Amino acid sequence: MKYSQSILILVFTLSVLVCKAQDKVYEPTWESLDTRPVPNWFQNAKFGIFIHWGPYSVPAWSPKGTYSEWYQYWLQSKSLFGNGKFKGDEVVNFHNKTYGENFSYYDFGEMFKADLFNPDDWAELFEKAGAKYIVLTSKHHDGFTLWPNEQANDRGFAWNSMEVGAKRDLVGELSTAVKKTDVKMGLYYSLYEWYHPWWQNDRERFVNDHFIPQIKDLVVKYEPDILWPDGEWSMEADKWKTKEFLAWLFNESNVKETIAINDRWGKGVRKHHGGYFTTEYEAATPEFNKPWEECRGMGFSFGYNRNEDAQDYNSPKALVLTLINIVSTGGNLLLDIGPDDRGRIPVIMQERLLQIGGWLETNGEAIYGTRPWNHSFQWSLNGEKNYMPKQHYLGGDVILKQTVDPEPGYAVKELFFTQNDEAYFAISPKWSEEVTIRNFKGSEQAKITLLATGDVLKGKQVGDDFIIEMPSYQPNKMKATDVYAYAIKITKK
Repeated sequence: MKYSQSILILVFTLSVLVCKAQDKVYEPTWESLDTRPVPNWFQNAKFGIFIHWGPYSVPAWSPKGTYSEWYQYWLQSKSLFGNGKFKGDEVVNFHNKTYGENFSYYDFGEMFKADLFNPDDWAELFEKAGAKYIVLTSKHHDGFTLWPNEQANDRGFAWNSMEVGAKRDLVGELSTAVKKTDVKMGLYYSLYEWYHPWWQNDRERFVNDHFIPQIKDLVVKYEPDILWPDGEWSMEADKWKTKEFLAWLFNESNVKETIAINDRWGKGVRKHHGGYFTTEYEAATPEFNKPWEECRGMGFSFGYNRNEDAQDYNSPKALVLTLINIVSTGGNLLLDIGPDDRGRIPVIMQERLLQIGGWLETNGEAIYGTRPWNHSFQWSLNGEKNYMPKQHYLGGDVILKQTVDPEPGYAVKELFFTQNDEAYFAISPKWSEEVTIRNFKGSEQAKITLLATGDVLKGKQVGDDFIIEMPSYQPNKMKATDVYAYAIKITKK
């Protein structure tokens, strides 16, 4: 009996030691932190929804080609940048005319009522859109927090949604609603604040007494699936102490095993360290050695901009092709919506989300959980490749020029490719009688299916090319949203 007990104790002790050895401890160095893998769920998600919402949603205005969520900065700095030529005083003139010269940006806090905000309605819309995660701006660069937080008030007055305007914990309400679904809940957080007195005059104090306790409060209270920092570019990571924070996040927090983070943790860090890499209004197809994500708006602004018209919004076809283009190169699309100050998502944004969701309902197998082929897309044989306009922020029209509406003399991406363990997928931006995949040999036993209709297709090998015969075009067999792009599944066996 004693011998058996000794054996059991030894086995238990060895098991504990093995488990301890397997519990990796991350040091506050990039060499250590960069070894933490991006959670697999993020790589499989492919499509997320960004939400910019705050006091800037009250004026909801900036010139076309600029970010309306930067309203406070445009107002107080008397400057503008973006796509277009600006004098710099456009927001100032609008503000003074609309609200008066003595009306402070901080007065918008009381006007940010969110009285029509229904978090369950939002969560239902996100599910119907086919999104697998969302990212809400818990705090933008103006410093206003959408949750009750002590540090939000250290500038000398209340500046959070529980005490000002809405009188609601908006982060908490949306987190609760979203976590009832299969959609992951993420939180954007701005490291810096334009006009916080400590940021302007005592950055060490800002980091120690404001930033670090505030971001930890956000994580502890809401246990997000994604932490999406921003506003990191003015100061190095060592001064932000973000490596120490990330060591705490990965070693001690309740989300240490599951949370995904991006790469915006200090000046010069982006696309080099952190979690997944991020791009913003970039249309090129990067070759990263880790998961990545492109974020962009449906129009141009991230925050709701009443100055944008219907023609400023991307078409559903452009948005679907943007998603496909990004996924084919191994990335995720984080597509932004900007609710108004009362908590309503503009109808045109709802419509676009539902249109994307309709396409994904039919063709999601070619998107979710996939990885790139050796070649992410196939260019047409004639013309110059990779049309790219000369502007800083590239709009959704670029993908249309690269696919279905080329400029004279330019080639087009005629096919996009993804794959999973069971099948290859070829996605065509337009309908054709046959689809030719160059330099590809399919299995003789492969089953070929058009996802939009379920039709089984015939394929044949002609030299190095694999040619698929498409069925006659039958729009009545497809939903209206299926025509944005046509996905063909080719089983691997």
